Amino acid sequence: MDKLYRFSKYVIPYKWNLVVSVIFMILTAIFSVSTLALIVPFLNLLFGQVDLVAEAVPWELNTESFLHNFNFIMSDIIVNQGKLNALFFVGLLVIITTIFKNIFVYSVKYFMLPVRTGVVRDIRNILFSKILSLPLGFFSEEKKGDVISRMSQDVQEVEASIIRSIEMLLRDPILIIVYLFALFSISINLTIFVIILLPVSGLIIGRIGKSLRATSLKGQKKLGLIISHLEETLVGLRIIKAFNAEKKINHQFKNTNNTYTRLLLRVFRRQQLASPVSEILGISVLVVVLWYGGKIALEGTGNITPSSLIAYLAIFSQIINPSKSITTAYFNLLKGLASVDRIDEILDAENKIYEKDNAIVKRDFDKSIEYKNVSFKYDKERVLKNVSLSIEKGKTIALVGRSGSGKSTFVDLLPRFIDVLDGEVIIDGVNVKDLNIKSLRQLMGIVSQQSILFNDTFFNNIAFGFDDAKEEDVIAAAKVANAHDFIMELPEGYQTNIGEGGSKLSGGQRQRISIARAVLKNPPILILDEATSALDTESEKLVQDAIIKLMENRTSIVIAHRLSTVKYADLIVVLNDGEIVEQGKHEELIAIKDGMYKKLHELQMY
Repeated sequence: MDKLYRFSKYVIPYKWNLVVSVIFMILTAIFSVSTLALIVPFLNLLFGQVDLVAEAVPWELNTESFLHNFNFIMSDIIVNQGKLNALFFVGLLVIITTIFKNIFVYSVKYFMLPVRTGVVRDIRNILFSKILSLPLGFFSEEKKGDVISRMSQDVQEVEASIIRSIEMLLRDPILIIVYLFALFSISINLTIFVIILLPVSGLIIGRIGKSLRATSLKGQKKLGLIISHLEETLVGLRIIKAFNAEKKINHQFKNTNNTYTRLLLRVFRRQQLASPVSEILGISVLVVVLWYGGKIALEGTGNITPSSLIAYLAIFSQIINPSKSITTAYFNLLKGLASVDRIDEILDAENKIYEKDNAIVKRDFDKSIEYKNVSFKYDKERVLKNVSLSIEKGKTIALVGRSGSGKSTFVDLLPRFIDVLDGEVIIDGVNVKDLNIKSLRQLMGIVSQQSILFNDTFFNNIAFGFDDAKEEDVIAAAKVANAHDFIMELPEGYQTNIGEGGSKLSGGQRQRISIARAVLKNPPILILDEATSALDTESEKLVQDAIIKLMENRTSIVIAHRLSTVKYADLIVVLNDGEIVEQGKHEELIAIKDGMYKKLHELQMY
């Protein structure tokens, strides 16, 4: 119930749709009963059991007044026009009530559809906003494929299971209540007997769905693994083929897929068991009611005639379908709640990168960046240990070291992609935790080895984050990044779509578009994360020329494995196992006997 209560907040914005839908559901139920109730006068006419009514009574809001006046109208038609015309009149009423019933059925669907589609849209929007707000560290723990599965499959499961179940759980009880009211008006004793029978069948059905939710949750998790496998395979297909690992990867995928299929089979079998069990129980109850009702009619112990018994059975038979639907809705609800659990895991995820109230909006960088006794760890492994460093405005700092030495973690602390465990990062004397996050990141431009481009045009990729960027500014940025010439060689120029992740471009071209984006931003601080380590010599020269232009009069933090790219840095900082082991200019560090920098330099010379 707690999960349903929490889920209700997504439905509340559509409360008026629900109210209108419920009104039409009530009208649908009333006209459904009216259609079936017309069986009684129809059969009475056929069997010659019509009791003529001579006078009408005033109309009131009760069944006695309605039935009396209806019988009066029927009597008048029989006396003045004959029984055949009376039969025609009853048949016409059946058609009219059926038409109205279906108009109301459509009206229910018309007003419920915005609820179904709107709730799914809202959950996706909230989930996507939450994903954007979460720190990068969250996605190192959660596989991207699993996150995508929650965003697509689990949200769709909510629509397929819970929203449809809500519609059934609103509609079907209304139908059952109206049908029961009609049954009570025909025979109180028989209806009491029916009410005693129905909970017994409900208890039997309830036992079937006990483990459905847990099984569904396991199935959704396995589906996330399948999508993760697929994503990893597509990204790493070149390596898989190069190492002849197709068989191994295929085996891993099949194992995960088979486990998911087995879980899905268990879920479906339990789901499919609901309908036949409820139908068997429903027919059994119907037979018992037929026997008991027939007994009352034959013995004359109750106020029920053969024609009204048939109408009673017809109305009672209509209770079976909504009762079955409630059962199905219950099973679907359990299945859908498993998806809600997985969605909530993301929505409830703690965002450890939070902004203080009245955070300082910083628009300029004036003096220096300081790392004071900074430590950081992923899980239990410390990747930075008591690091201290001061970076003056306008200086270029190069970070070098083996893979895993903490270079990327060091720079990620500055824009607060992650936060320090101990110590503090300070800009112009202010702790970055005291700054407005948006204004902090606005001070920085980032160019990484893996160029992050979007499935859009050159123009929109360069102007990313700038909705009001001017064409001349974008072109100027591209020229600085040595990208203008190859862009203009294409027929559509800056309006050319570059494909998913820039798939239509070479590595060097992608890198230069990333640099152009940073140039347009014109930030006072640059973070160049391994910006040239993935390029060939010609591309690297073009990119290096662009970077040199970009770094003019800026404060730059450069990470590079190729030490030739950092020779002219104002300060080279050597990291090893999360600690600063050496720092100085190239000439100073190369002169240190058995120094880490010297060893790295010598390794690259061979």
